Formats: sequence, structure tokens, C-alpha cells
Amino acid sequence: MKKRTAFPILMLMVFVTVMAQGTRPVRDPIGYVWAPNPMNRLMDYLLSSAHSDAELPPLVAGICPHDDFLYAGPVYLPIMRRIHTKEVIIFGVTHHDVRLAMKDPKNVLIMDAYDNWKGPYGPVAISPFREILKKELPTGDYMVSNKAQALEHSIEGMVPFLQYFNRKIKITPVMVTGMSFERMEKLSSEMAKIIVNYMKKNNLKPGRDVFFLISSDANHYGEDFDNTVFGKGEKGHDAAVANDWRIAREFLSGKVTVKKIQSEMAATEDGKALWCGRYSIPFGMLTTMKVLQALNPSKEMTGHVLRYADTYSNGPIPLRKTGFGVTAPFSLQHWVGHLSMGYWLGNGEKAPAKAGK
Repeated sequence: MKKRTAFPILMLMVFVTVMAQGTRPVRDPIGYVWAPNPMNRLMDYLLSSAHSDAELPPLVAGICPHDDFLYAGPVYLPIMRRIHTKEVIIFGVTHHDVRLAMKDPKNVLIMDAYDNWKGPYGPVAISPFREILKKELPTGDYMVSNKAQALEHSIEGMVPFLQYFNRKIKITPVMVTGMSFERMEKLSSEMAKIIVNYMKKNNLKPGRDVFFLISSDANHYGEDFDNTVFGKGEKGHDAAVANDWRIAREFLSGKVTVKKIQSEMAATEDGKALWCGRYSIPFGMLTTMKVLQALNPSKEMTGHVLRYADTYSNGPIPLRKTGFGVTAPFSLQHWVGHLSMGYWLGNGEKAPAKAGK
């Protein structure tokens, strides 16, 4: 009797396990948009009121905020509208609530096992690269956790914009945990090598087929964040905004180098500037730079600010009765900076004068 039932039961267990992966559940149903009509309304507003596009070469990588769309939508747009690839590798944050729930994992990347992710226009496919990355990275360099990815919002915030501009987009979601710069150097080299092999094998080109997208908001400032290093009130706000601009211009713009990436990481240490992408930015930048150097040794990864704003100065955009909203206040006691950066393959030249305006 046992011999007759063991195999069917085993197959049922395998089937249930596979089916249980399903679609990743939405973490933030308020700040982001998960239905077509509200997303279309948002994009109609953003596109009709957008600044003129900066005159830049085709982009291969970028940094994008992940705050509520009503706050940060105008800063998402300049980078998202420039992504024309078949797939996107997304480097996300591991936020505080995830760290608490997962006992604060460090020195690893976190991936998921979901079949697809939810988008406003239907399921978003996972790139085959995700499973290749799991297979080829050393086992101690990553963990697979649907729980962690379901609790984290920094990657899902990219999905509605990506799907709006490309209904067939495929993603590889990768959360970056806390780690030293030395650890980043090693792990980014390992990941870059796997990406390069994948792209060469499949004749994929950066910017044409694969885009590298880093998720991060800039400074989180005010008494609510226990962050008043530049002072309180208007003067503190203005000084903190100026510091965000300094970080973006000095360390994230122009020719990308290891030294500048390391300096950016140091500039966002505790007690200096509370950027939630403290690890996603340097890791994503290192990985992308190494991929581009391997594929295009005569070119240099070059970047420029597309747009910067903050919730206190700008507030939410004036859309009403949309079905989505904001998840936090905006005031001198609680504000967040938003930055979008674009990167291209160049010769280290500066961006044209109109870029970033």
C-alpha cells in the first residue's frame, strides 16, 4: 500500500510547492499603483507636465527613487521613460522592517522564487537570468527568501513604471544587504562575471537588451527620522538638500570610478546622510561598472543627474480620486529627497548643458 501511494503523494507535494510560489504579493497598495486606469491617469499627468528631456546618449543604467508615486513620480519619469530594454536587473534596498523580520542578514544578496510579480497591466515576467545567478553564485553569497522580498518595497516600486513603458518587460529582483566596501568589491566582481557571460552567450547589449536599475531614495530628514545633523527648520532643510546635491554631483556624476563609489558610500554613513540606498547604490554601481568595462573596454560609464526634488519643497502632485495616495507626511520634521541619475557609455565627457534641468 505504501509503495502505491508514496509516488503520487510525493508528486502532489512537489506540485503544491511549485504552485505555491505564484505571484509576488503587493507590499504597498497605497503609495504605488496596481491597476491600469489609475496608472494611465498618473502617466498622463506626468507626461503632460514633464520637463523637456535632457539631451543624453542612450542610457544603460540609472538610479531611481522608490517613494510614493504622488511624491516622487516626477523624479521617476526622467529615468523610466529612457528604459527601452527587454529586461532589467534591479538592485533594491533591504529596509529596516525586513532586517528585523529576517534577523538582519548581512554580506549577501537576497533573491526570490516567485513565478512572476504583479504589475498594473498584468503579471511581470522574471528573467531567466535570476535562476542562472542562483546557480552560479557561490551559495554563501546569496539567500532565496520570498518572505524578505514580499516585505521589501524598493523593487516593487519600479515595476509599474517599467511595465507602463514595456508590457513585456522581464526583471531580475536583487536585494542588497549591509556589507563592507571590501565585501562589495568581491561580490560585485562575482555577479558581474555571471552577467557578462549571460550577455555574451545570448548576444545581449547593455542599453539595448539589458538595463541596470538601482533603487534608492536620498536623505530622510527631520525629527521623525532622528536625523537633524544639519540643523532644524528651513536652514537644516536647505543644508541637507545641498548635501544631497553634493553627493550626486561629486560622487555619482561624470566618469564612474571605484574611488567615487567608495566616497559615495562613506558620505551616506550613519550620522552623515540617511540615504536608504547606502548599500544598493555602491553595489549596483560597482557591478554595472565592471560589466560595462568587460563588454566595452574602450568606453567609460558616465552619469548625470536627471532630476532631484524633495517632499517638503514639492509636496504631492495634484491628482485626486485616483485610488492611491501617500504613506507618510511631508514637513520640516519629516521629508525625503528623491534623485534620478542616468548613465551611458561614453568617454568620461560631461553631459550636455540641458541635462538635469
